Amino acid sequence: MVSFTSSRVAEVVQEDRQPLGADQVRIHTLFSGISAGTELTAYRGSNPYLNKRWDEDRRLFVDGSTSFEYPVNGWGYEEVGEVVEIGSDVTRVKVGDRIWGTWGHRSETIQTEARAADRILSPTVDPRIGIFSQIGAIALNVILDADIHVGETVVVFGLGVPGQIVAQLARLNGAHVIGVDGIAARRDLALKLGIHEVLDPADGEVAERVRAKTGGRGADVCLEVTGNYHAMHEAIRTVAYSSRVCVAGFMQGEGKGLRLGEEFHHNRVAVIASQISGVAPALQHRWNEYRLASTAMRLAEEGKLNLADLISHELPVEEAGFAFTMLDTKPQEALQVVLTFEEN
Repeated sequence: MVSFTSSRVAEVVQEDRQPLGADQVRIHTLFSGISAGTELTAYRGSNPYLNKRWDEDRRLFVDGSTSFEYPVNGWGYEEVGEVVEIGSDVTRVKVGDRIWGTWGHRSETIQTEARAADRILSPTVDPRIGIFSQIGAIALNVILDADIHVGETVVVFGLGVPGQIVAQLARLNGAHVIGVDGIAARRDLALKLGIHEVLDPADGEVAERVRAKTGGRGADVCLEVTGNYHAMHEAIRTVAYSSRVCVAGFMQGEGKGLRLGEEFHHNRVAVIASQISGVAPALQHRWNEYRLASTAMRLAEEGKLNLADLISHELPVEEAGFAFTMLDTKPQEALQVVLTFEEN
């Protein structure tokens, strides 16, 4: 299991093996992906759960004690594994089935039969796509929050892993998609995966260039997937009058770079937080987190979402410390980093 033993220190530690219940299955982890956004906030110590306490009843962060403290064990939410043992009452899952889900960077997990049976990956596909169930759900939730219509212009700020998936889904939804990212390799990959246009923010005037492409109107919707306040501000500048910006990036610290008295105020821009704890109120009777994740997996299995090409590195779990250091200090050198686990 990977443990953040202190700020910017990731170590592999031993975890006791648990007994198997009659209605449970034991899953050996094959691959576990690292989230270069949310996970790094825990690795770096900037995550608000490490600095404040989340009051679930009032849904407020409050000062005083913290929700988490180091060591933070088993963080991670991008896993796929193979069933290696089943309980005596299990009939819907068999040894050898591949299961996608979320159980952290650990060599194995025990799941109930009911949960595992709902998350069996097709044996005909690359098992690595199973690590993308949660990040795929997050990306699809952004698309639902954005309320994209056929023929609209959508600008995606940030072409990391979630941004790449968001861009593909926006295209599937019928949008003309423009991606914005400062890393050339990510822009090139986005074009390869079907995005229509890309822009380098280093060239400046993103909002001006998008307006020039849309007859002065601006984007119908902007999707912010960077976690960067300056990018969020540019997204606000880029979107059309009385339109919306969906923010999925996990912003850290104070909102430096936002000038809310400018375009936000004068253009009546709606800023929507897209976060996986829920879906848009109008959709709650039909959509939930499981449907989001299973839909993303179905689209990948059908070849409509290209996820395997997002993987840039595969490293044995023993090199987790190196993997997190690389993502922390040289993010431009990696996209999706995957940890692999040898079978016991």
